[in-house]
Amino acid sequence: MSKRNLTIVTFVILFAGLFWVSSGRFLTAGPDTDSKGLRVHPGTTVQGELPKAKSEGTSDPAESKKEERSVEIPSKRQQLIGVRIIEASMRPLLKAIRTVGRIEYDERKLVTINSKVEGWIEKLHADYTGKHVKKGEPLADIYSPELFATQLEYLNLLKWKREKAHRFQRNIELRWGDRYGTTGQMLTFDIEALIQVAQQRMSFWEITDDQIKEVEESGKPMRTFTLHSPVTGYVVQKLALQGKRFEVGERLFDIADLSTLWVIADIYVYELPVIKVGQPARITLSHFPGKEFSSKIDYIYPTLSAETRTAKVRFIIPNPEGQLKPQMFTDVELKIDLGKRLVIPEDAVIDTGTKKVVYVDKGEGIFEPREVVLGLSGEGIAEVIKGLKEGEKIASAANFFIDSEAKLKGVSD
Repeated sequence: MSKRNLTIVTFVILFAGLFWVSSGRFLTAGPDTDSKGLRVHPGTTVQGELPKAKSEGTSDPAESKKEERSVEIPSKRQQLIGVRIIEASMRPLLKAIRTVGRIEYDERKLVTINSKVEGWIEKLHADYTGKHVKKGEPLADIYSPELFATQLEYLNLLKWKREKAHRFQRNIELRWGDRYGTTGQMLTFDIEALIQVAQQRMSFWEITDDQIKEVEESGKPMRTFTLHSPVTGYVVQKLALQGKRFEVGERLFDIADLSTLWVIADIYVYELPVIKVGQPARITLSHFPGKEFSSKIDYIYPTLSAETRTAKVRFIIPNPEGQLKPQMFTDVELKIDLGKRLVIPEDAVIDTGTKKVVYVDKGEGIFEPREVVLGLSGEGIAEVIKGLKEGEKIASAANFFIDSEAKLKGVSD
């Protein structure tokens, strides 16, 4: 065979082999063939047919969105980072409020001693601040010219009534021909009225009936009168001095009964909604370790401090032994039962500044971020108002790792 013929035969055989190989690719049926037995590769089309949608991985739009809003943490990795799962449950919610209080005088047992007449202090019985006085005990002897003159007037009127009123009435009858004694009787009645006026004036000046009777029986005015303590307590302020001249209404003594005292505590404004009158409290002092005072909220003041944003709450504590002193500081603790609420641990909540987020365990390592609305909190747990249902499971530990993973994958804002 010539060299030319050999070249032609070789070319024909090569061409036939290529044609056979090309035909076999399209005619051989396989797993990626269409209904006509043609192999279809992803992204390619057969002439005359529209491209088919990919069947694998298709899902409902809602499920796709749900998957996009979740993050997957394998169980082994959960163990490494310390994820702990807990259920949202209905539990009793106790709120503890701890604050600092200050002991004050019981304002209802504070008494100011003054005089309703002007005069001088002749003798001072309560002669130092802090002295304990009993009810009725003398505080000071005072001399008042006005009071002395009123006593003289009263004695003269009594003397006039006893000795001269009847004779004066008879003289009127004889001189003026008043046979019925009408004018004399009127004058006698005027004397009775003047006597009553003098008695009433001394009573208004807090001269007792016994003292008035003593003046009447002795027939002599008393030069000094004694101021008595109206209550049992301590002289907490003494403005009276021996020989001092005082005006009408000037304060001389302040006396406080320390058998009961007030404790005034500051409560923050966000805690006020759970505070009510009558709630029990436990009061302790560092000066008396191991000793507790039980009390209740007596009054909640209606105003708020602009500087501290707190309201004042008042408690009453007994002080029979006199150990407690005004201006002592105390520790006040309130434990308030808020009833059963849907609660979760406070550690399970991530506060972003604009919202509060928890990660709900959907099973198989899937965690879904969910915004929640919280209510009251106490003892490490918080009330859930909106966003969770009872029995739903959430991550209560290592949730910051889950949040970081969610942020890296763009799941969490």
